[in-house]
Amino acid sequence: MSPPPPPLGRTRKRDAQLFDPALCDTSLVDVRAQFAQGRWSKVRSLLVSTGDDWDRRGHRIVVLAETPAATAWAREWLLAEPGSADATALLACATVFTALRRKGTPEAAEDACRRAAALLPADPTPWLGLLLLSRAFGTEEEFSRHFDQVRARHREHHHAHHLMVAKLAERTPASGHDPLHEVYDFAAWAAEESPADSPLAVLPVIAHAERYRVLAATQGHTPDGAADHWSGRRARQVLRSAFDWWLEWEREDHPRNRVDLNFLAHAKLCEGRPAEAAALFHRIGGHATRAPWSYPDLDPHKAFLAARSAALGTA
Repeated sequence: MSPPPPPLGRTRKRDAQLFDPALCDTSLVDVRAQFAQGRWSKVRSLLVSTGDDWDRRGHRIVVLAETPAATAWAREWLLAEPGSADATALLACATVFTALRRKGTPEAAEDACRRAAALLPADPTPWLGLLLLSRAFGTEEEFSRHFDQVRARHREHHHAHHLMVAKLAERTPASGHDPLHEVYDFAAWAAEESPADSPLAVLPVIAHAERYRVLAATQGHTPDGAADHWSGRRARQVLRSAFDWWLEWEREDHPRNRVDLNFLAHAKLCEGRPAEAAALFHRIGGHATRAPWSYPDLDPHKAFLAARSAALGTA
C-alpha cells in the first residue's frame, strides 16, 4: 500500500530532495550547482581541500562526474590547466558514466582512467572508475583486479567494497539462502581486517541485502520473503553486531555514512525491529539512498516513505 502524502511544509520539501547522491555533503552540493553551469573553479578548490581523504575524494568526484555536461566542463578545465590530476580524474569518471549510459565506449573510458591513474599513482579514484566500468562491461577477473588496485591504495575504500559485495552476491543464485555463500565470508573478512571504527563493520549487512536482491530477482521472492532471509542465526548476529557498532562508533564524519544507515534501517525493519529502525531513520533524515529501498524491484521513493512511516509510527 502506498504511504499517505507527506504533510505540507518542510517535510514535503525534504522528501523532494530524497536520493541525492551527494548525501549530506553540503559543500559538494554547492559546488555541484556551480559546476553544472560550467563554473569549475570551485570544483578545483573543493578537490584541493579534500586532499588524500580517499573515500571523500572518490565520493565527490563520482557525484560531480554524474552531472550533465560533466565531460565538457572537465575538458574545459583541462584546457586551462593541462596536466591537472584532479581535472583528469574527474574527466575519467565522467567518461565512465558516459559509457554506462551507452553514449560512449568502454575503451575510451578505460583509457581516460588509466591516464588519470598515471598522473597520481596513489589515488584509488581512477581505479574506482575502472571498477564501475568493469562491473558493467568487464570480466570477473578484470573486476577483481581493479578492486585489488583500489584496495592496494586504500584498504578500507567504502565504495569499492560495496561494489565487490554486490558483485559477489550475484554468484550462484541457484544455491538460495546458503549461509555459507562466499559474499558473507568476504564481508566478514573485510570487516574483521578493518580498524574498529571503520564503517566496513556494516559490510556484512550489505552482503545480506545484496544477496536478497539477487534471490528475489531470480527466484521470484516477494518483499514478504525478506523476513525469512533475515531470520537465520548468522543474519541476526550480523545485524546485532552492526547495530552495536553504530551505537558505539557512529562515523558521522564519513561521506557515505548515510549509505550504511539506509541499509541498516532496511535490515532492522526486515528483522522486525521497528524501534531500532526508528533511531536510524532519525539519523538518516532526508538522505535516503535508492539501494536497498528499491529491493526487490520496488519504487524506492514509496518504499522508503512507507518504511519510515512504519518505523516512526506515522503511517
